[in-house]
Amino acid sequence: MNDKFFDLKKEKQDRMINASLKVFSMRGYQFASTDDIVREAGISKGLLFHYFGSKLGLYSFIHDYSMRFMSMELKAAVDADETNFFTLLKQIETGRLQVLKNYPFMQLFLEKCNTENAAEVLPAIEEKKKELDHLYKSFAAQADFSSLPADTDTAKLQRILHYTLKNLMEEHFRTDSIQVELLYKENISYIEFVEKLFSSK
Repeated sequence: MNDKFFDLKKEKQDRMINASLKVFSMRGYQFASTDDIVREAGISKGLLFHYFGSKLGLYSFIHDYSMRFMSMELKAAVDADETNFFTLLKQIETGRLQVLKNYPFMQLFLEKCNTENAAEVLPAIEEKKKELDHLYKSFAAQADFSSLPADTDTAKLQRILHYTLKNLMEEHFRTDSIQVELLYKENISYIEFVEKLFSSK
């Protein structure tokens, strides 16, 4: 991590982080412009390069910071003893809500990183991406599906909910109307809708 950057006031740190998350998540690494980032953050380009050296240096920092912050909030929100699949999903959404309150574009950025194919970027993020994957897999491993009907394809169930929640988030950003509390409530309503379908069987 960049120790010099963390000597800045927290408000300025967050402006720079949020501006970077927004531009990188909306345009991808290749088409993201540091001019747009500094304009969004309200800082000079010289300041940005003073702390990060290059666009790649900034991207690597933002990815590492996002991974750490997301992991911290998820671990705080998810009960290590919880086994109910739907409750675990709702706890994960609670962790994500805390992330979005501070950094509205962080989750979208991390989703975009999963499909990032710029050759310059891949060596910097490939290994670190696995850390968050491992955390989500550890949450999934906690889940006890024995209360669901015996013929339930649990892998498909998880994929359906994953893509539903992912698309809901992207829809909010496409309409430029991101309201984190509203997105959270909508995500929870979809999880509970599916949960009720299974509880009625």
